[in-house]
Amino acid sequence: MTPERGELTREAIAAIDKSALLEDILGLPEQLRDAMWRAQSAQLRPHDAPGGLVVAGMGGSAIGGALARAALGDRASRPIMLRRGYALPAWTATDTTVLCASYSGNTEETLAAYEAAGALGARRIAVTTGGKLAEAARAEGVPVVPVPGGFQPRAAVAYTFVIALEVAWLCGAGERLHSEIDVAAANAERLLAEWGPDASEESLPKDLARGLHGTIVQVAGAGLTAPIAYRWKTQMNENAKTPCFVGELPEIDHNEIEGWRGAAELGAFSAVFLDDSDLHPRIRQRIELTRGLIASHAAATYRIDSIGETPTERVVSLLLLGDLLSLYLAVLRGIDPSPVALLDRLKGELARS
Repeated sequence: MTPERGELTREAIAAIDKSALLEDILGLPEQLRDAMWRAQSAQLRPHDAPGGLVVAGMGGSAIGGALARAALGDRASRPIMLRRGYALPAWTATDTTVLCASYSGNTEETLAAYEAAGALGARRIAVTTGGKLAEAARAEGVPVVPVPGGFQPRAAVAYTFVIALEVAWLCGAGERLHSEIDVAAANAERLLAEWGPDASEESLPKDLARGLHGTIVQVAGAGLTAPIAYRWKTQMNENAKTPCFVGELPEIDHNEIEGWRGAAELGAFSAVFLDDSDLHPRIRQRIELTRGLIASHAAATYRIDSIGETPTERVVSLLLLGDLLSLYLAVLRGIDPSPVALLDRLKGELARS
């Protein structure tokens, strides 16, 4: 029996999700624990990096660094910079640690950053499944933290997140958060029971997917939720194959808010605001005011709270919710979330040039 469009049961998901991306999402709690084990098993040596940490990567391999910086927040004692691109920050020097993250090991931007870090004399660490990055790192005696193969790069976020946290601690840029990661994994298991494919059809991510289906989504975050908002955007792009845009409060209240006046004339636009208990009170006030002011111009608006006591728990809660949401949106659209045809075509064209 073929599931009807609009259903978000396990059977309906399996009929669309041919590569079983759902199983990777459901594996998040165990992936967090496995990532801790892999980081420790790599036997990385503590070292002092007064210049801070640069996480160099692209796409799904980069987001872990952004989430690690958010989880540390004001507990970071040195700069933690995310670099998406071919070059490193101009201030990168011998007192800087550079974590080069490429799931495939063949991301050309990350390979360029790896070479640049070597030329500058910065301490390098690689996180990858293999490829040219692992080959170069092992040839030069650069530590490699191996991650398991078989994932879409975007689905390996638990590994880049936890390993970035471990490297931040090792180089003196932040506290060690092992206990928080353990608690976050347990919290994610509880949330999966409430939000997963066997949960009620009225569960939060399923209800949210139906409310956003057929619209162009704008996700807004602030502080801890800003990089998670970006993750939601990229997951909707890659999994649901839809345009999605991201903004950050309070900046969007100084420009973007005015654009909503023309939204209804142009199409169906919706807004999601990611809230967190530790946001500045004025930011939280702005979320409600902004949502109220744009509501008459939007197809739908939502305010979503993070869940958990620690920053790491709350990061993981919204990470999990966004990943499930993007998968459910793909199912509602009848589109297999795993293939990335345009992305693959672009890489092929670049490889031939």
